[in-house]
Amino acid sequence: MNFSTSVQMARSALDEMSATGAFVRTPSTFRSFISKDPNSPFPAEAGRYHLYVSYACPWASRCLVYLKIKGLDKAISFSSVKPIWGRTKDNDDHMGWIFPALDDEEPGAEPDTLNGAKSIRDLYELASSNYSGKYTVPVLWDKKLKTIVNNESEEIIRMFNTEFIDITENAALDLYPPHLQGQINEVNDWVYDGINNGVYRCGFAKKQEPYDEAITKLYEALDKCEEILSQQRYLCGNALTEADIRLFVTVIRFDEVYAVHFKCNKKLLREYPNVFNYTKDIYQVPGVSSTVNMEHIKKHYYGSHPSINPFGIIPHGPNIDYSTPHDRDRFSK
Repeated sequence: MNFSTSVQMARSALDEMSATGAFVRTPSTFRSFISKDPNSPFPAEAGRYHLYVSYACPWASRCLVYLKIKGLDKAISFSSVKPIWGRTKDNDDHMGWIFPALDDEEPGAEPDTLNGAKSIRDLYELASSNYSGKYTVPVLWDKKLKTIVNNESEEIIRMFNTEFIDITENAALDLYPPHLQGQINEVNDWVYDGINNGVYRCGFAKKQEPYDEAITKLYEALDKCEEILSQQRYLCGNALTEADIRLFVTVIRFDEVYAVHFKCNKKLLREYPNVFNYTKDIYQVPGVSSTVNMEHIKKHYYGSHPSINPFGIIPHGPNIDYSTPHDRDRFSK
C-alpha cells in the first residue's frame, strides 16, 4: 500500500467526518456471495469459511448471532480480535483491530492461526495488495482461496440465512421469510438510520447541530420501537426476524455504552419497558447470550476512542442482567 494515499482514507469510524462535523459511514468493499450452487465461485461448504469478528462490534455481532442461532458454528469457524484497538503496523500510526499474540493474553480473543495475521488490516492486505479502505469486521474469509469473500454484515447474515440450508442445524429458522421481506426492509431502514447508525452519529459528532439532529432522530426511532413492541412480541409481528437481530445488537449496548460514551442519555433503555423486556427476550434465545461479551464491548468503546474518552476510563456500571425474567411471552408466538 502506498502510505501517501492511505493517510487520506477513512481507516476507522473516527475518520469518517464531513465538513459540517457529522459522522458519515463509508460503504463496505468486498461484496462476493457464497451460494448453495455448487458451481459458484464461493459454494456453501462446511469447513471452508471462517468468520473474523470483534465481540465489541455490533455489525460483527449480528453475524455471530446468526452463526449461533442458525446452527452454523460447526460448519463455519470463527474467532475474535482483542477489544481495544492497537497499532496495526510499525511504520505508520493506524490504530485498529489486532489479534492477541498468545492464547491467554485476552479472554475471548485468540491469535489468528489461519493466516498468522497480527491485525485485521493484515487480512485486507493479504486479500488485496492495493486495498485503500477501512479495515473493518466482520470479515468472512475463504480458507481455500485465501481471500475475503465479504465484509458487509447485511449480506453475510443473508447468506447465513439461506445459502447453508443443507449444512445448518437449524434449517427451519428463516429470519428473512418471503412474505415479510418488504416489512423487514422497511423496518431495517429506519432502525439503521435512527438507531444502529444513529448512536454513532451522536457519539462521533463534532458540532452541536449534527448531534442535535442525530439525537432527535434516535429517540424518535426508539419511541417508535416502544410503540410497536407494546402491541406485538417482535418488530415485524410475533416471529423473530432479521429486523430484531439488527436492532438487538445496538440496544444491548445502549445503557452500558452509548448512554454515556455517545451522549445518548436523554432516556435509558431501561426506561422503555417494552424495548427493555424485548432485549432480554432476544438475549435469552438459545445461543444469543454467548455472542454478548460485555467486557469486550466496554473495553473497546471506552478504550479505543481517545478523542471521546482520552483517559480510557471504563465505567463500572450498570451491569444489567439480561437473563432475568421478561414479559414478552404475553404475546402469542
